[in-house]
Amino acid sequence: MSSSTSSSETRWRGFAATFALAAAGLALALLAFAFLVDPYDSGRSPLKLKPGVSPQGPRTAAASRGRDPQFSGAIFGNSHIQLVSPEALKQQTGIAFVSLIAPATGPRESLVLLDWFLRHRKEPAKALVIGIDVRWCTPDASLPVEKPFPFWLFERSPAAYLAGLMRFDVIEEIPRRLRYQTAKAPQRARPDGFWNYEEGYEVQGFHNDPARRARLLEPIQSGGGNATGPFPAADALRALLARQAPDAPVVLLRPPNFVSALPVPGSADAAADSACRDAFAGLAASRPRTALIDWRIDRPENREPDNYFDHSHYRLGIARLVEADIAAAINRFR
Repeated sequence: MSSSTSSSETRWRGFAATFALAAAGLALALLAFAFLVDPYDSGRSPLKLKPGVSPQGPRTAAASRGRDPQFSGAIFGNSHIQLVSPEALKQQTGIAFVSLIAPATGPRESLVLLDWFLRHRKEPAKALVIGIDVRWCTPDASLPVEKPFPFWLFERSPAAYLAGLMRFDVIEEIPRRLRYQTAKAPQRARPDGFWNYEEGYEVQGFHNDPARRARLLEPIQSGGGNATGPFPAADALRALLARQAPDAPVVLLRPPNFVSALPVPGSADAAADSACRDAFAGLAASRPRTALIDWRIDRPENREPDNYFDHSHYRLGIARLVEADIAAAINRFR
């Protein structure tokens, strides 16, 4: 090997080392900056920042909402409990509620958000409302996740949170966070988390769509297929409540379904649905001030097509009735 070749290789190694060090330094600087500006208002920054976040999806906004001290009650679940209004429950119970729902989520995500909410309360929670749909009926102990969810944002481990900050969507959020922090009157995501999906359906004309009505009338199976157990989501919820909220009033809601999505009596689907219901009824019976409200039954409201957009997404008229049942249960606990 000639001396010139050796010299060239040495220079390239030096350049590579310098580049690597510069990249590492830039990454560390970016990580430190992200930690300080706290993109999703997780409360981990040592700086005094403006509370709340700019409008964004409920998955990330839940970090801010879930630690907001003005709320002493919370609603958990997915779009099947999304129309339950925190403000309506507050009016009927006197308890300030926040909605920590996230569409297309299941028990694993709800348990993470429940843990986040409970560990950020200075006083015991006054009420917890949890939507128990078919995803909670899985026999899979891993509690499968269907859509991406920012578990890192709610981690107890500081190292896991810091690792989570090193992602492209966080970099994208930083400029919005800076604008929110520096604006005199920034637009803020709704603090109580209520998100009326009916408005979106109406804009798209779903209510007057003949094809939608035809699909709604077609029977589907929705019992979950687990007639023998186990029901690990029920076990995980029981353990979390016993550990962090042993005395908190809890309402477990089996959300409304249109009649064509209810199991046919005597079918395997009905057996699975009944087994899942029994698992959560047992949970409710095993602890004080806990109720299971079952709207997943054949009742007049669930036979009216105009009350539904699809088999499992109901309109505000039913939501108002569900809210009344939840409030009545909570008030009975007192």
